[in-house]
Amino acid sequence: MGLKRTDEFRADAVRIALTSGLKRKQVADDLGVGMSTLNKWIAAHRDTDVVPKEDLDLAKENDRLRREIKLLKEERKIQKKPPISRQAHAKHAAERPVLCGPKAMTFRFVEEHRSSFPANRLCEVVGVSSRGLRAFRSRPASRRQRSDLITLAHIKEQSRLSLGSYGRPRMTEELKEIGLDVGHRRVGRLMRQNGISVVRTRKHKVTTDSDHKFNIAPNLLDRDFVADAPNQKWAGDISYVWTREGWIYLAVILDLHSRRVIGWAVRNRMKRDLAIRALKMAIAFRQPPNG
Repeated sequence: MGLKRTDEFRADAVRIALTSGLKRKQVADDLGVGMSTLNKWIAAHRDTDVVPKEDLDLAKENDRLRREIKLLKEERKIQKKPPISRQAHAKHAAERPVLCGPKAMTFRFVEEHRSSFPANRLCEVVGVSSRGLRAFRSRPASRRQRSDLITLAHIKEQSRLSLGSYGRPRMTEELKEIGLDVGHRRVGRLMRQNGISVVRTRKHKVTTDSDHKFNIAPNLLDRDFVADAPNQKWAGDISYVWTREGWIYLAVILDLHSRRVIGWAVRNRMKRDLAIRALKMAIAFRQPPNG
């Protein structure tokens, strides 16, 4: 009886391995047998009627369809990928797909994505030959390409120095001032292809809340900002500055006689101690008399 159950188990294992579409390693792990054992069972039962011929033919057709679907999904995934240098501007990539671009763009696309897909498969999908790809790799850069590389290096440097605040017109002016003969279209193309854009900052942030229930201090100065001597009138304010790390808040104390900053403090949150720290710095610096 035990031998019969063993034979049935082997037959079921062979049937699952040949018709389920699963990898043999996965079937062996699921059934708790070794790969060599499973292969021996398959070899021993291949010519028997354990698996009907119709089921084998159906399994082969399913495998063929799975491979075809996998290739189609891979092809679709490749065609939807924009060049790496333009991923920051996906809308431009959609307007001008790689397949509609020049051959140089297609070869660059293959080079950029060969770490994700086999090069031969990429060439097949985008419609170029492997021989052409090899020729592209060994071909020296043209005069225009070398000029673009030099211009791009200057664009990146100017963008870094300006903290990303230069757009195409200002960038063109800066490049012309350092002696480069460039136009707006060329600068715009290089910036767009390499994801260089203006870093937009927020123009306004509310820091004053006049609608509160706290005590309101009397207006002692009454807009009289003139002082005859130091340490007679101090004025303070809190401002805000947008940085790459986010908003930072700056509290400043001024001596209205000299208009000199005598105390300041910076913090990423606008709390009470921000103004207190600035005032303590001013007191420690000026050491005003009592009263």
